[in-house]
Amino acid sequence: MKAELVRIGNSRGIRIPKPLIEQCGLRDTVDLRVEEDRIIISSERKPREGWSEAFRAAGPSDSDELLIPDLPNVFDNEEWQW
Repeated sequence: MKAELVRIGNSRGIRIPKPLIEQCGLRDTVDLRVEEDRIIISSERKPREGWSEAFRAAGPSDSDELLIPDLPNVFDNEEWQW
């Protein structure tokens, strides 16, 4: 599908046909980004949307181990009063 660029003040824009808006689930606000030579328009995502699914997909955490071993901490040993 081709669309014409229209003048909007000092900028240019396109009109997105209603069926495309509905098919993509676009609302009042969208995310815009450039990938290579393309402009990508996508539905706005809420912060941290999908994180819980990603954590579940990562598997159980019972085999987690520290990537950096415990290092001596001078502050804990000398400056902190319990």
